[in-house]
Order: sequence, then structure tokens, then C-alpha cells
Amino acid sequence: MEAARAQCGPDVHVVGVIGSPVAHSLSPLLHNSAFAALGLAETWRSFAFEVPPGHASSALETMRRAGITGLSVTMPHKADVAALVDECSDVARRLTAVNCIQQQQGRLYGTNTDGEGFLASLARGADFEPTGKRCLVIGAGGAARAVVLALALAGATEVAVVNRTPERAFEAAALAGREGRVVDLTEGAIADAATVADLVVNATPVGMEGAGTAAVDTGPAAWLVAPQLLGSGQVAADLVYAPRRTPWLAEAAAAGAATLDGLGMLVHQAAAQLALWTRENPPVEAMWHAAEAASPSGS
Repeated sequence: MEAARAQCGPDVHVVGVIGSPVAHSLSPLLHNSAFAALGLAETWRSFAFEVPPGHASSALETMRRAGITGLSVTMPHKADVAALVDECSDVARRLTAVNCIQQQQGRLYGTNTDGEGFLASLARGADFEPTGKRCLVIGAGGAARAVVLALALAGATEVAVVNRTPERAFEAAALAGREGRVVDLTEGAIADAATVADLVVNATPVGMEGAGTAAVDTGPAAWLVAPQLLGSGQVAADLVYAPRRTPWLAEAAAAGAATLDGLGMLVHQAAAQLALWTRENPPVEAMWHAAEAASPSGS
């Protein structure tokens, strides 16, 4: 971060993304494309900053010292950052996870735009409004938790969670309050939950291409909810965006479900971050163009 500050000089707003591994991240591309579209390319720059696990505290100290305006936060630092910033939004506090930091006068404000980005992606890519709908979320990690909370806040009548570790499933479902419930790990219970859901979200890394690590298993043995259970009138969403068309999503489409890949959530959560940092309306179309050029639908 200090090298980026030295490169840009004192009059440029420096932002970026911290994570590990982070070299593959599309966030700097999305940010810089937005700055160009807004006419801010001369005064705003975004970078990827590799921060090893366990080093979030030193990264935030550097952020303060180098006068970094904002940071997007990705794995494995979201929980650590939530405990380190000076103030958290209500959503970030409930999730105990921060994916966006804004620095103002030396104070660090943390929020989480993942759920907001997912809802915007649903609206744009699937014309889906959660109000009054039954939803099933596969997984109970950070992304799943953000989706569970967002769907509940958006008025879903039920947000069911299925996860291989029941304790984590209960923690995630609790975020939805009275609308949350946990699906038993039996074929019958899973099938019942899947067939009645209006929306089924794969919030696990199953099907994701390796990014500096071994690729995650993509095959049916790894699927907790078989996509063949879905059909016409249902929406199947996958939070994975590399590849955009995962095997699970392809099978759901073959079964007749409408499908939504994970690129939209990435774009819209980044757009929400840009709005916080710049106080400008984010150029979502320019960001979409950059994202789709970097991640063609067939990849």
C-alpha cells in the first residue's frame, strides 16, 4: 500500500482489495473501469494488495499510515477486519464480517455490501424479488450468511439453510429470524426443501476454478442439493463466477430452472463500495462491460 501511495503521489485517492490469494481478483479492474467512466481516472486508482492470513491488523495500520481511502476485503480477512475497524454498519456487525472499509479523517468504517450486491444481481439477472418468496441457501459460510440476511431483510417468507455442518447451518438460519430454518441432512428433507423453493442459491465453492489453490470438486458427489430437483418456475443462483457456468448451474438449467451466475453479485457489491467511497452514482454498465470482457460466459 505504501508503494502504491508513493507511485500515485499525495493527491490521488488510492483504493484496492486485500486478500490472499488476491492476484486473480477482478476488483481493481471493476474499480478502475468505474473511475474511467466517471472521469476520475487521474485522481482515483485501485490496486490488489496481497495480505497473508493473520495480517489484517498490520494491513489496516498501513492503510491509516498511507492514507488509503478505501479497501475491499476478501478471504480470509472479513471476520478479522470486522473486529479491527473503528465502526461497523449494522449489517456488518450482524454478519461479523466486513467486505468494505472507508477511511475518513483517520477513522475506519466497515460495512458489508455482499447481500446488497446479491439482491441487485437477482433483480437484474433474474427479475426476481424475494418479498413473499421461499428461498433455500446451500452453505453456511460468509457468503451464505450474507445472502440469508439479505433475503430475510428483503421480505422472504422463508429462508431455509442446508449445510453439511448443522451447527453452522443453525447460526446462518438464525440471521433470518423467524423466517429462518435448517433443513435436515436427509434426502427426503433436502428434496422437499428444494422442490418448494422459489429460489435456490448455491453459496458454496463447489465448482469453482482454482485460484492459486487446488480446484474445488465440481462433480455430483459434492452437490448437497441435486440440481435435477429443480425445474420450471424456479431460479437457481450460483455465487461462483469462475467459471460463470458451473456444472451445478448447467444441470439446473437442463432441468428447466432459470439460472443466475455469480458475476452479477461481484459487480453490484463493488458498485456499492464505489458509491460509498466516491459519493458518485456508480457506472454499473461500464463495470458490467469490464467484468464480462474478463469473464466470458463460456469460461
